[in-house]
Formats: sequence, C-alpha cells, structure tokens
Amino acid sequence: QVQLVESGGGLVQTGGSLRLSCAASGTIFRINAMGWYRQAPGKQRELVASIRSSGTTFYADSVKGRFTISRDNAKNTVSLQMNSLKPEDTAVYYCNGDITETSFRVRDYWGQGTQVTVSS
Repeated sequence: QVQLVESGGGLVQTGGSLRLSCAASGTIFRINAMGWYRQAPGKQRELVASIRSSGTTFYADSVKGRFTISRDNAKNTVSLQMNSLKPEDTAVYYCNGDITETSFRVRDYWGQGTQVTVSS
C-alpha cells in the first residue's frame, strides 16, 4: 500500500502565496507522475499541475505563470508553490500519484486533501 500525505494549505489574502507539499510512502517501486488537483464547491475536480518522472510538467491555463510544481525524487515528495493567489483558487487541493508498487502493479493514489482559501 501507498500513502500520500499533504500539508501546507490555509487561508491567505489575494495576492499572497502558499506552498503545498505531498509525501508518498509505502511499497513504492517507482513514482511515474505526481500532480495536484483541486475541487471547488459545486465544481468538478480539475488538474492543476503535474510532473512526470522525466521532469516534464503540465499546468492548467488558469495557473500558468503563478504556480510551480516540483518534485524531490529521492524523498518521494512533490510541492506546489502558489503565488499571486486569487479568490478563484479557493478549493480543496488533492495530491495524486501514478505509482508502480514493489509488486509492479501500477495504481493511482490520492491524498486526503488540503483546504486553500483565498480571501478578497
């Protein structure tokens, strides 16, 4: 089994910054990709940013230039630096991992979610 544990959410004013972190642990053979999704009340969960083991990144148009995703392969962690936050960034943010376990089974794992609230 694999666990993803997030940290770093909170309340911030418009224009402020927050940094989210996610640590993966357990029966990990290889982390193929990690990413951050978010879900605002009444809306579908959406992909915010992702990073593959190669280092290739993806960003949603709404966060390009403001958010930066990074990973530490040695520590099995992924971080999301969020700058110039806007009220529309308010959501529960979920860490996601596409992980090959030591059994060589590939599975999708999710963290428990962390609330980000941006006040206007």
